[in-house]
Amino acid sequence: MTVKVEFHYDFGSPNCYLVHKVIPDIETRTGAKFSYFPILLGGVFKLTNNKSPIQQFEGIPLKMEYMHLETRRFIEEHKLTKYAMNPHFPVNTVQIMRGAIVAEDEGYSAAYRDAVFTAMWEEEKKMDDPEVISSVLGAAGLDGAHILERAQDQAVKEALIKNTNASVERGCFGAPTFFVGNEIFFGKDRLEVVEKEILRQR
Repeated sequence: MTVKVEFHYDFGSPNCYLVHKVIPDIETRTGAKFSYFPILLGGVFKLTNNKSPIQQFEGIPLKMEYMHLETRRFIEEHKLTKYAMNPHFPVNTVQIMRGAIVAEDEGYSAAYRDAVFTAMWEEEKKMDDPEVISSVLGAAGLDGAHILERAQDQAVKEALIKNTNASVERGCFGAPTFFVGNEIFFGKDRLEVVEKEILRQR
């Protein structure tokens, strides 16, 4: 039985990057293929009255310290030694998330995702600067100017809004969010449960 697995993501989330790096191992073990579903995290927060962890726990230093500890544990467990916190965080991801819509439409979404995630969370690039975006995509063999131009198309803008709304309607309130069939899971720390659910449904 083929199990439908969706990963709702935004490049601006470091946890989405970490998940992205671990997904191939889960796919190998389960035989499932994750479908990447681009959303705009800022839009999700507005629609759900949610806030980023930095805003939520600003006055709770012990909570923030624990979150950083869990991130370090995850990185060590999965040997994600290239990860680096982006010094420009938080980054406005509207352009690169629209670019994900373009890449999906034109058939090179995997190469696009790898290039943008790497630039954001390994190379510390300022990925809301059009010149930087174009340079990063060009280095990956993609037409950055074309992608940025198409990202301004009304149809592309509306597609990202539609994705974001649809994600929230299904229960998403942040990223990374996963759907295994109709079952929803949130956060990188739920990947083990996601994997178990894939095997259960299979």
